[in-house]
This record gives sequence, structure tokens and C-alpha cells, in this order.
Amino acid sequence: MPLLTKSETDCFHQNGYLPAIPVLSQEEITRYRSLFDSYLERHREKLASLPARDKYRITSQMHFVYKWVFELVSQPRILDAVEDLIGPNLLAWDANWFIKMPGDKTYVSWHQDGTYWNMSTPKVITAWIALSDCGPSNGCMRVIPGTHEQPAIPQRETDSPNNALSRGQTILSNLSEDTAVDLILRPGEMSLHHVWIVHGSNPNTSSQPRIGIAIRYVATEVENSAPTKPLALLVRGQDTFGHFELLDPPHSDQLLDIEASHHRIIERIRAGVMVDK
Repeated sequence: MPLLTKSETDCFHQNGYLPAIPVLSQEEITRYRSLFDSYLERHREKLASLPARDKYRITSQMHFVYKWVFELVSQPRILDAVEDLIGPNLLAWDANWFIKMPGDKTYVSWHQDGTYWNMSTPKVITAWIALSDCGPSNGCMRVIPGTHEQPAIPQRETDSPNNALSRGQTILSNLSEDTAVDLILRPGEMSLHHVWIVHGSNPNTSSQPRIGIAIRYVATEVENSAPTKPLALLVRGQDTFGHFELLDPPHSDQLLDIEASHHRIIERIRAGVMVDK
């Protein structure tokens, strides 16, 4: 059923984003935060040893193998809002936890996702769901409204160890940050943003962690030009196009080879996403 009002959908198409949409109950917030904290604790030592851009190997694509993460990416209120923007047939293509602990120097440079995603149409939405308070002091996401309507802006790749992006991609143009908007979220709220909007985030200078998951949804008609057919999960409607390889949803969080399966999926996806343009 529709979740967004007409004024909200109009606002999204005009500005390229929507902030602070409540989607999780307090019970769900508590459950997912507890599950994520347990996962984080199991991998804390390994995460501490990795540069920012390599941490995605541990904190991304968990929806393919962990039942609780699949339940989160297929949460009906999230899908209702995404459907209002790109239609009823939806794939969960990518999901990545973005964590900044207190004092974390990790940042995300100004960039446009569409530059490297090689999607045939812009019917691609990122839902960013918060499991902690997210604000300017702990490095919430920032967007520059209206930039999704501009032509693609040239980007260069950098080697900064604190840049969380896989290529360290950074927009070359001098952007006016005067119009940048902080997407301030409470736990259980989400923001939505367009595949071509310019966005980024600053380091966490506070004493509070910033924890959230970015889920990339695509309409089933979207094609991706990766050398191998990309993986996805059908989370709503039906897929009559076959542009993505659909995996079966995970049915347990107790599989003996769950981490090995996770690693194989990460490597498969990395081989497609990291190709040269």
C-alpha cells in the first residue's frame, strides 16, 4: 500500500532525496540493533585491522546469507516507500552497513553512485535505515539537493585510507556546499536518495556511534552492464526480465558455512562492481 504522500514523491523527484521516514517499530529497532551489535562484536578485531574501504567485505551483502538482514531489507514499510518511487517489482541488489564509531576518522567523499553502478535506467533507490541517532556530529549522510538532475559530474579515484568508498571516488568539480543538507535520523527512521544525487559524509567527532544500513533497490527492468550477471533477491512483485541472477532468500542464521558463503558472494560482487569503465 502507498506509504508516501504525493507531496513527498514530488519532493523526491525534485530534490533527489527524502529524509526521516519512520519505518521500524521500537521492538524492531531493539532486535536489529542487538543482532548487529553481536555480529560486530564477533568481527571487531578483524574490522579494527582493516582500512575503511576494505571493511565492506565484512559489513556488506549480509542480506544474501543472514536471515535477519534479509528480513530487514524486505520490511514492508521500507518496500512500500520504495514502490511509491520506482514501481511494484523490486530487487534488493546491494546492502552495506555503514558504521562510524566514536572518533572514527572514516568519511565518504562527495560522489554520485551512478558513475560506477552501470545501470540502464535511474530506477534505483538507496534506503538508508538508522539503528542509532545520526546527526552532523557523528557523521550523518549529507546530500546536495537537485544534483541528481545534472549531467554526470567527473570523478577521480583516490587512495585515502579513511575514505570508505571502494575506489575513493571523489567529484572533481568545486561544489558549493552552502546548499548541502544533513540527513538527520533517529533510530528506526530512513532516508531515501536517488542514484545520481551528490552525497557524502564527514568523520564521527562525537562520543556516539553512527550505525545504519544502506540498501540499494532496483526495479526489475533495470539492466546492469557488469561482465557477470549481478546477484539480487526478489523482495516484492515478480521478475519477468531476468537481468539479475536471483538467489533464494536465506532461511537460517545458523548455517555451518555461512561466513564462507558470505565471502564467496562478496568476491563475486566485487568482480562485477570493480571493473574499469
